[in-house]
Amino acid sequence: MKPFLSLLLLLWLWAPSGEHVEVSSIASPKFNPHFIEPKPSDVLKVKRADLFVHAGLDLELWRWPLVDAAGNREVMPGAAHELDLSRGIELLEVPSRPLSRLEGDIHLYGNPHSWLQPENAKTMARAIAEKLSALDPAHAGDYRKSLDAFLARLQEKIPAWRTRLAPYQGRELVGDHRAWPYLMAFLGLTIEQHLEPKPGIPPTPKHVAFLERYIVERRVPAIVRAAYFPTQTPEAVATRTGAKVVLLCQNVRELPACSDYVAMLDYNVSQLTQALSP
Repeated sequence: MKPFLSLLLLLWLWAPSGEHVEVSSIASPKFNPHFIEPKPSDVLKVKRADLFVHAGLDLELWRWPLVDAAGNREVMPGAAHELDLSRGIELLEVPSRPLSRLEGDIHLYGNPHSWLQPENAKTMARAIAEKLSALDPAHAGDYRKSLDAFLARLQEKIPAWRTRLAPYQGRELVGDHRAWPYLMAFLGLTIEQHLEPKPGIPPTPKHVAFLERYIVERRVPAIVRAAYFPTQTPEAVATRTGAKVVLLCQNVRELPACSDYVAMLDYNVSQLTQALSP
């Protein structure tokens, strides 16, 4: 089997795949997954892929032009060898009114960063294992065994993660991009304001001034940013307000400490705990 993952952030899904697959992907975890430019070599990878796995919704708007360029009909939308990992996920931030791109790089169908909620990760891992088993039934038992090991490891960690953040339930942070609602909901934290005035729009002086007043008035303790988000604005705002900058991972291997999915959640929980502790 030669699955193609649209994003390297899905690398943790090797967990249910065992030793019978040769995985390839396009997007480095150190870049914003919204803004990826596929290369000719990626077209060739998709052309040869037995399975095309993607996060779904409007996270990777570049994925279908890539599939079209590859001409692999088996991985076209709705085909047997295509897997949309947003299926079966309870989405957050689903718009209640018509939206347009004039409002920024908005998520028209709901927030697509859903893998940061462990229960969603379970759903996605099951979907991968089921699809691999259907396409490669000779190794279905191995896929199931690897899936069970991943689910057991995840289930063991979930109570500990929640316990570590339990003293800080309801605390408010400031985010960089609208990438964190699933993680915040899982841990009982909130993000009401972002460094971006609109999704995908760089911070403006007017918005930065508003945020600085907001952070001071609301006593917001920390600003969350991903590794790919520019450091200048969050560091400047933190210096002027006394808030801490918390570097989190939303992608596996975005930072060395985030070597797999469980390690990524371990890292994020530790970072948040340190930022929120007195």
